[in-house]
Amino acid sequence: MALEVLEALDSARTQWYHVTAIVIAGMGFFTDAYDLFCITTVSKLLGRLYYFDPSKGKPGKLPPIVNNFVTGVALVGTLCGQL
Repeated sequence: MALEVLEALDSARTQWYHVTAIVIAGMGFFTDAYDLFCITTVSKLLGRLYYFDPSKGKPGKLPPIVNNFVTGVALVGTLCGQL
């Protein structure tokens, strides 16, 4: 039975529905990868904004536990989105 379904898909003509499905799947992959790619930049910016100490003169940095939490939340969000 499963082979019949695959054969039907192989012999079907390409329709607008197929193009739409490919674009939607591609955009989902793009946004997911973009989120995981930019989370390190976002964590650095959060450190500069919220953990800046004017007396030191250096840009701020997130504490390791907060940085790990921010990165972990992004990964958990990706996992929930996949499920």
